[in-house]
Amino acid sequence: MLDMVKIITLFLLFFSLSFGAININKANSAQLQTLNGIGPTKAQEILKYRKSHGGFKSADELVNVKGIGPKTVQKLKSQISIR
Repeated sequence: MLDMVKIITLFLLFFSLSFGAININKANSAQLQTLNGIGPTKAQEILKYRKSHGGFKSADELVNVKGIGPKTVQKLKSQISIR
């Protein structure tokens, strides 16, 4: 089972790197985890924030997510979109 999770995660990573940015307003937990520095806990925090605030209006708003600081946001900007 763990091998299947790894395969899916690697596929999503390849797909996201090949075809553009991850939309943080639409991505599920597995897709968010393909972002550098985002594991299961931070992915869940992003989903929680998105649900309670109606989505992200800018990438900079990620600093409001528990466990994500300004340096992480800067690193993620080239990997994410909000549209």
